[in-house]
Amino acid sequence: MVKHLKSFLQRLYPYGICRTGQAVYLTFDDGPIPEVTPKVLEILARYNVKATFFMVGENIDKHPDVYQQVLAGGHTVANHTYNHIKGFRYSTAAYLENTAQCREALLRNLPSGAPVPPLNIFRPPYGRTFFWQRRALVKSGYKIYLWDVLTRDYNPRRTPEAMLAQIKRQTRPGSIINFHDSVKSNERMLAVLPRAIEWLQKEGYTLAPL
Repeated sequence: MVKHLKSFLQRLYPYGICRTGQAVYLTFDDGPIPEVTPKVLEILARYNVKATFFMVGENIDKHPDVYQQVLAGGHTVANHTYNHIKGFRYSTAAYLENTAQCREALLRNLPSGAPVPPLNIFRPPYGRTFFWQRRALVKSGYKIYLWDVLTRDYNPRRTPEAMLAQIKRQTRPGSIINFHDSVKSNERMLAVLPRAIEWLQKEGYTLAPL
């Protein structure tokens, strides 16, 4: 099953990238959040790891200083819509507009003189979009990155031990691991993240941003 997981996911989510390259990619959804994101940055810096943060535009506007901390750490910032919306509830035009609003927030809150981040990296909240919405996004120039390791750190029933076991079981070269720098995931995610990084580095994986 795992051997063919990549092709299965690509059939299930056409126009979405579930695994890529040979590195392993740590990704964080739903920030920037002042109670959580700086703690994630501290852990990543401790292990000299760069990651990708899929940010909600509304949170960028609320917490531009935290957004700028992520940039200063050398991490990739990316689009997660402006209002963390579910594609199933929106027309394609409205979904594209909300995505464009997040793109504007990424630009609007850049520090003066800072390089422009890649603006074509996108992840749909919950992974929930219609096929034709993903097709429209790709036609608009976006690369849609999903995941092949979903930690479900937002689930209060999930323990750090269970998440770590899942990461060990499912990670392969090219894996995209999904975490959340959100208040809902805070304690569980922060507990498992150092242990996951240590295991991945011990196994010889290169950890890189998308």
